[in-house]
Amino acid sequence: MAREEDPRIARSRALILDAAIQAFLEFGYDGVSVEIVAERAGVAKRTVYNIYGDKEALFRAALGRSIATAERFANLLTEAIEELEDVESELPRLAARLAEDVLLGPVLPLRRLLVGEAARFPDLVAQYRDRAPELVLQALARAFARLSERGLLDVGAPRLAAEHFAFLVMGAQLDRGMFDMRAPRPAKVRSDAREGARVFLAAYGSR
Repeated sequence: MAREEDPRIARSRALILDAAIQAFLEFGYDGVSVEIVAERAGVAKRTVYNIYGDKEALFRAALGRSIATAERFANLLTEAIEELEDVESELPRLAARLAEDVLLGPVLPLRRLLVGEAARFPDLVAQYRDRAPELVLQALARAFARLSERGLLDVGAPRLAAEHFAFLVMGAQLDRGMFDMRAPRPAKVRSDAREGARVFLAAYGSR
């Protein structure tokens, strides 16, 4: 049986990772040092080394949090979509939630940062692709297939439908966000996502 982590170490781990994410987003990979992260986290530099190791390990942990967020959301998304009864009103609400999670938190800036460091971390890029956007698309495809089986959608190609849904809900905003450092407006993100879901339903709604 695994031992529970000392609460003091767990707290330091969270503080360090929060500080590292903010530092990477602010200064980029090359502009960050363990000293900067330690100072921002309010811990000794040795504590950072003891818990995480070097800067590369911190960067991987930062992207790992984004991956974990995607994995949790994929599971929640699958459950939520499978439980839908009124797709006309409930799917746009879920679409807005998906767009919020991707576009309004650290996911988009971390993705932008990772793309900039793709040559340095090709393995991390592949891992992120497989366990974040790809995982969400797979979850959507499975959920849409089951909704189609229940007669709530008319989906012949679930994977293609998942890709259509993702792009309609947040694709344009995601593309802009990869080049524009300014955070998108929350109201615009939600309204675009809901409208994208309605367009999706016009194409894939039950006949």
